[in-house]
Amino acid sequence: MNDINLDQIVESVRNYLGLVRKKPIKAVVEKLYPTQKYGNALPNFGDDAAVIPFKDEYLLFATDGMMTSLIINEPYAAGKASVMVTVNDIYSMGGRPIGMVNVLASGDEEQRSLIVDGIKKGCTKLQVPMLGGHLHPDPEIKTPSLSVAILGVAKKLLRSHLAKQGDDLILAVDLNGRSGCKSVVSWDANSHKTSEELLHRLEILPLIAEQELSCAAKDISNAGILGTISIFLENSGKGGYINLDAIPRPSSINLKDWLHCFQSFGFILAVNPENSKTVLNLFSNRNIDANIIGKVNQNDRVILEQKEVSRILFDFKTDEITGIRYTGQDE
Repeated sequence: MNDINLDQIVESVRNYLGLVRKKPIKAVVEKLYPTQKYGNALPNFGDDAAVIPFKDEYLLFATDGMMTSLIINEPYAAGKASVMVTVNDIYSMGGRPIGMVNVLASGDEEQRSLIVDGIKKGCTKLQVPMLGGHLHPDPEIKTPSLSVAILGVAKKLLRSHLAKQGDDLILAVDLNGRSGCKSVVSWDANSHKTSEELLHRLEILPLIAEQELSCAAKDISNAGILGTISIFLENSGKGGYINLDAIPRPSSINLKDWLHCFQSFGFILAVNPENSKTVLNLFSNRNIDANIIGKVNQNDRVILEQKEVSRILFDFKTDEITGIRYTGQDE
C-alpha cells in the first residue's frame, strides 16, 4: 500500500474538496440549533439522521442533495445515488427505511426523465417507496437540483458522536464492486447485486444496534474514508489512530483514490474490543470485508500510521472539519 507517502496522504485528505466542503456546516448548525427546543428530537451532534423518540422506538429523518456536477453529467446515476445515500443514512443509524419524498428541479425534459428513471431504479433495487415530492419543471431553470428526504425507524440506535476511548475502529466495505460514477471518485458495489443481496448486506447495521454490539457508527460519505472517520472522531469529542495498512482495499484502485472514494457500501463503527470479533464475523458471514483499522483515544488528534511511520492528520485543538464536537458525558 505504499502508493504515496504519509505526508502526501495527509496533504491530499486535508485539501480534498469532499472534506473541505463540510466546513460551512458549523455556521448553519449554530444558527438553527435553537429551533430544536420546539420538538422532542434528541440532540444532534453530527448524526446522519435526526432522531425522534416515538413510542418505544425511534423515527429517523434524513435528507440529502445531489452534487450539481453529477446531475448534469450523469443524471441517471444521480437519480440512483439520491436513493442510495439516504437509505444508507438510515441503516447507518441502526434503522430501516419507511419511505422517501423528493424535490426535483430540471427544465430539460430528457434530463428530468433520466433522473426519474434513476430514482425508480434505486427504489426498486433497495425496495423503498418514493411516496411523493415536488417538481420544478420550468424551462428557464439552468441549474438542475435533486434532493431526497427519507423516514426510517429504529429499535436501537447507532449514533455519530458516541465513540468511546478504547473502542476499536472497524471499517466495513464491500470490495466486490467496480469504479462508479465518472463525476465523483466512487466505488459501486451495488449495481451487479440483487435486491435480496443488498438488503441482506444492509441488515447487518440494525442487527449490530439491536444486539448492542456497538452504539456508534457513520457511513462513509463524500469526505472519503479518512475524512469520514475524522469527522466521526470530531463529532465524538475524541481522537484516534488509523493504520493505513489495515484498511481493506481492492487491487484495482490506488490508495489515494480509494481513501477519497465515496462508497456505495461503507461504514465506520466504534466497537468495544470485547465485541469486535462478533462484529467482524457478522460482516464476514455476509461477504463484507471488515477489519480493525485503529483505536479511539482521548488525545484530540487523528494519527495516521503506516509501517513504522506516523503523521498527524488532524489536531482538534487547532483544526475543525465540521466544528461539531460532543463535549458532554457519554450517553
